[in-house]
Amino acid sequence: MNDVWDFVLVMLWAFFFVAYLIVLFNVIADLFRDHELSGWLKAVWLLFLIFVPALTALVYVIFRGRGMTERSIAAAERSRRATESYIREVAATPAGAAGPADQIAIAKALLDEGTISAEEFEVLKAKALA
Repeated sequence: MNDVWDFVLVMLWAFFFVAYLIVLFNVIADLFRDHELSGWLKAVWLLFLIFVPALTALVYVIFRGRGMTERSIAAAERSRRATESYIREVAATPAGAAGPADQIAIAKALLDEGTISAEEFEVLKAKALA
């Protein structure tokens, strides 16, 4: 690279190549995410992606872009619901520990195990009674 412009050109080609790879991987992921498309049609799309990759990816995005977006949003929504469900499950109090007496009993058990200090026990007890 004798010139700055050669470097700029290489960076430009590298940018377009990475952008192309991102599109290609998104198309392949969408192919496998689509449950309405038959296995044979998926195989045909993949064959065209292998032998005529740029044109096939462009055609796929043009003709199946809306469905691609809808499947992506649905997958993100499923992931969000699963995450929220997991957080609720982990953050929930132990079974049967709904009342203040149960919360104080749990805090006392933690105090007896040495997990919390006496001051922390008093704070938890005050919160349970509030």
